[in-house]
Amino acid sequence: MPYDRQWVADAISTIEADFNRSADTHLIRLDLPKLGDIGLYLKDESTHPSGSLKHRLARSLFLYGLCNGWINKDTPIIEASSGSTAVSEAYFARLLGLRFIAVMPKSTSQQKIDQIAFYGGESHLVDHSGQIYEESQRLARELGGHYMDQFTYAERATDWRGNNNIAESIFDQLKREPHPIPRWIIVGAGTGGTSSTIGRYIRYGRSLGQGCELCVADPENSVFYDGYETGDCSVTNSKGSRVEGIGRPRVEPSFNPTVVDRMYRIPDAASFAALYYLKKHLGRRCGGSTGTNLIATLSLISEMKKAGQTGSVVTLLCDGGDRYCDTYYNPDWLKTQNIDLTPWTDALDRFDETGLFDMPLDHCSGYAGR
Repeated sequence: MPYDRQWVADAISTIEADFNRSADTHLIRLDLPKLGDIGLYLKDESTHPSGSLKHRLARSLFLYGLCNGWINKDTPIIEASSGSTAVSEAYFARLLGLRFIAVMPKSTSQQKIDQIAFYGGESHLVDHSGQIYEESQRLARELGGHYMDQFTYAERATDWRGNNNIAESIFDQLKREPHPIPRWIIVGAGTGGTSSTIGRYIRYGRSLGQGCELCVADPENSVFYDGYETGDCSVTNSKGSRVEGIGRPRVEPSFNPTVVDRMYRIPDAASFAALYYLKKHLGRRCGGSTGTNLIATLSLISEMKKAGQTGSVVTLLCDGGDRYCDTYYNPDWLKTQNIDLTPWTDALDRFDETGLFDMPLDHCSGYAGR
């Protein structure tokens, strides 16, 4: 189909108008017992129209594809995803009247599949998360469509210097807090785009010189941690992450390890125990990646307290828990996965009593491939 300049211009205006109707997401201060003079904040990305942090990425990817001439009137959009990015991209595809197909592993929650369908998208399921890349490329070729490829373009589609990205928003919302420059920002990695944006912004905004550092929390069955620890970013894994939205069987092109100061490997049982802990203290359900983030966050807070440090710590509330009623919040699912929450639940209870997190976690500082 010939390039329709007017349609592309109208599509960009439609996305920008949608953005103009949207408010920024909240930065919630979570007042846990025994924190002392350490402020813990959750950047609540679940309030985006499509319900997750990936709304920002989907908007950027559509604008990137439109401005590069890759997306035209009636171009089918194909994406490889573990669910949340697909939901958000389905939202924008419907906004533009484009066909959307999400290529996802069969383990993706039914709630996410239903949400993709709600926005008019289609789900194309494969047996293993490692198959989503080639299958997406095949569908794009056969349909004459555009493969969004979030895992390659996430780190470049977003303007990391500002323009209301998530990093700029966090720093702006902290300006009136007791500690306006965070000591740590903690995120997970799915594509690596968010950690790249925040890590670069910390340096660009000169916050690095004021002690701000970036930590990435990685779940079980993901190789981001292994690539960071060893410096070998060609490492792969045949298993898939049980924490939807983060963790990959390969080190994705958008993951930039050189802007990361610390990494933790978080057991899945810890991530899921943290969801029940958050429900107790926040009064709402959160998605699995938020639990992964929280465990690393509490470990860093414990380290700060032992060192007599004060400051603020920020992590992400990536999406809501209603998408995971059949998995993380289902005792039968936890049982089938042989996941015992008890040791981690007990450790979280002790954190409330002492302000110290006493469960050992694998962690490393400084990318070995520098």
